[in-house]
Amino acid sequence: MNDLTQLHFHLDNYVATLTMDAPPVNALTRTLNDELMLALDRISEMDEVRAVVLTGAGKVFCAGADLKGRASVIKGPGDLPAHSRRTRECFHAIRECAKPVICAINGAALGSGLAMAASSDILVASEKSSLGLPEVDVGLLGGCSHAMRLFSHSRLRRMALTGMRVDGAELYRLGIVEACVAPEELMPTALEIARVVASKSPVSTRMGKHTMNVIEGMSLRDGYRYEQDMTAQIGKTEDAKEAQRAFAEKRPPVFVGR
Repeated sequence: MNDLTQLHFHLDNYVATLTMDAPPVNALTRTLNDELMLALDRISEMDEVRAVVLTGAGKVFCAGADLKGRASVIKGPGDLPAHSRRTRECFHAIRECAKPVICAINGAALGSGLAMAASSDILVASEKSSLGLPEVDVGLLGGCSHAMRLFSHSRLRRMALTGMRVDGAELYRLGIVEACVAPEELMPTALEIARVVASKSPVSTRMGKHTMNVIEGMSLRDGYRYEQDMTAQIGKTEDAKEAQRAFAEKRPPVFVGR
């Protein structure tokens, strides 16, 4: 992906690493927004990628919307709705990426950064990380819908109405992230999780993520019925048959993604 300028792509053994690099604080610029969507859409159709790690360069994961660049994007009628639509689709691109996304939160993830983390599948935090909704301090609002997937009623409203940030240790205590580790251990921890995901059948992980996205808003009865239907489809794949043979023969499975 040599056409990316504010997003670095690295691929190693079926794991793609996407590193946001928009100095000084990885604000969600128009360029970064578009490049994230482009990269994630491409990854969805790349057989050589089975898992993704999303992180930020420097000391900040993502400081939120690019307020300084807002004037250059919103100049006349129709620009604000178009800008809002692009921003929404950026978060949806993470959630709807066919490959599981592990979010390695290296520093502050504020506003849009929090929404990126909440749109990911698995979260890992640095001891120097934090999640926050600072929009109240600049007369704006945003990210609460995504934050509702992570935080309780009272905590979310306290964050949104006061600008309070929640640090990595507290995120781990609340069960929001899988681990809170020293900064130098963040990427090794996230990559190890990604490698485990990548070792599984790509058909199963792809359909599993899709199924969990779909059933999230369903009733228990409808959700489990849908999950059973997807399980039946997965069971017909070559990978499922290979997994069962490998289990019976007590050997590691060799998946082909079909």
